[in-house]
Amino acid sequence: MSLKARLAVQCLLTAVVTGAMLFLPAGTFRFWQAWIFLALLLTPMVAASIYFYERDPQLVERRLQSKEKVGEQRLIMKFAKVIFFGAFLLPGFDFRLGWSRRSFGAVPLWLMILSGAIALAGYLVTYWVLDVNSYASRIIQVEKEQRVISVGPYRIVRHPMYFGAVISVLFTPLALGSYWAVPVFALIIPVIVLRILNEENFLRQELAGYPEYCLRTCSRLIPFVW
Repeated sequence: MSLKARLAVQCLLTAVVTGAMLFLPAGTFRFWQAWIFLALLLTPMVAASIYFYERDPQLVERRLQSKEKVGEQRLIMKFAKVIFFGAFLLPGFDFRLGWSRRSFGAVPLWLMILSGAIALAGYLVTYWVLDVNSYASRIIQVEKEQRVISVGPYRIVRHPMYFGAVISVLFTPLALGSYWAVPVFALIIPVIVLRILNEENFLRQELAGYPEYCLRTCSRLIPFVW
């Protein structure tokens, strides 16, 4: 299968699986928050896919890899997938059964809009990272002649893609109108922290110049915090 075809299949699968996780628990397509969320997720994803396919096909090839080579990372990603799957089911059930409305009152429209905008900003940070770092693979690896990237968002934190992911994770449930899903989505953050710690151990050993980069850029994930 060609790279273009694989990329198209990946985008289609993302749309179908995410839509299924949202609409099936809701039991209806009237879950309007889900439609808006899918638009915020898929529009930049498709645009970025076209852009990077034309500009940097090697990056696209790296982003399509999914089989982790580091044993600890395989275990971490299994936990992440379980949490991610469970978290995305909750907003649909909440819409259907009214858990948030009965417990705390409906999520205000302004808060859903603001949360959607912040979640979108998180996605855009990840695409900024891809534009700066052609070696930003989905799996933990170091390639021949790979160099340390220290420009753009990498001047602020050592793992800006995870920073963008954390922003999106925290605000996605509110964008979907669910208070109840917030703590479950937040469980992804400790998994990201574990992934970062393991990844840094690997990079310190395998990527030339990375220990020196860590001395220059002190924050791993959140500026001035950690």
